[in-house]
Amino acid sequence: MEKIIKPTNGYLALLISLATLAGAVKFFITAGINEEGIYVVPGMLLFVLTIIIWKGLLIVQPNHARVLNLFGKYVGSIKGNGMFFVNPLYMTFKVSQRVQNMATPTLKVNDKMGNPVEIAAVVVWQVSDTYKAAYEVADYNAFVRMQAEAAVRALTMRFAYDSIEDEHADITLREGGDKIMELLQLELNERLLTAGITVNEARISHLAYAQEIAGAMLQRQQASAIVAARYKIVEGAVGMVELALEQLSKKEIVHLDEEKKATMVSNLMVVLCGEKGAQPVLNTGSLYQ
Repeated sequence: MEKIIKPTNGYLALLISLATLAGAVKFFITAGINEEGIYVVPGMLLFVLTIIIWKGLLIVQPNHARVLNLFGKYVGSIKGNGMFFVNPLYMTFKVSQRVQNMATPTLKVNDKMGNPVEIAAVVVWQVSDTYKAAYEVADYNAFVRMQAEAAVRALTMRFAYDSIEDEHADITLREGGDKIMELLQLELNERLLTAGITVNEARISHLAYAQEIAGAMLQRQQASAIVAARYKIVEGAVGMVELALEQLSKKEIVHLDEEKKATMVSNLMVVLCGEKGAQPVLNTGSLYQ
């Protein structure tokens, strides 16, 4: 478990070290002037003490932390910034707590329907537990990269690319939006918990069918769009024909038998559903000629 410690102020230790250094220099100068070796020993002791104090001085930058270790045993973590004095025998491990961005490489993964998909993501993360980041994994930066790729692969295999492939899907990769980002972030947080990493945001940065099927899928999407458009056109045309017959009958403009109604319906459907404008033909005779 992470343990936060607050060590001694480093500025006081620095002043003491400067005083001991000045004392050591004074003893060395006195020994040189008087040519008496008795002053060398206290001078050496003060100099060694100065080196020990300097060895214990520690500077922690903002948004960084230092993990302390004494002979293989975890002592604690310093998360405050400034100059501190710690046991000179401590081994220290620097951990950055700044927010970091990482973009996964473009991966080729089969989606839920078995179609090869190219996908990439951007992950925003930071270290939240310095103990886990320092000791639970060998290299937390490499761990984040590997787990991010694994999470993107796992998410892709759970969902179809779009609703054309899976008509009953509630969520798809292309249309999932915030829900897909939420699921990806949840997946990453579960995987990175071991390393003491918290994911603040995760979003899909690239999504497309793989090159070998992109052309065929584009044609399929175009065909589906054309069918949907035709359905709307036919639906509207039927309504317009129905309205036309109803108004003609209601206002008694003209009386049509069943055969003429069928002919009129056919002509109106051709005009309304045709891709090009119909060419009008004027009938100069009677209605039945």
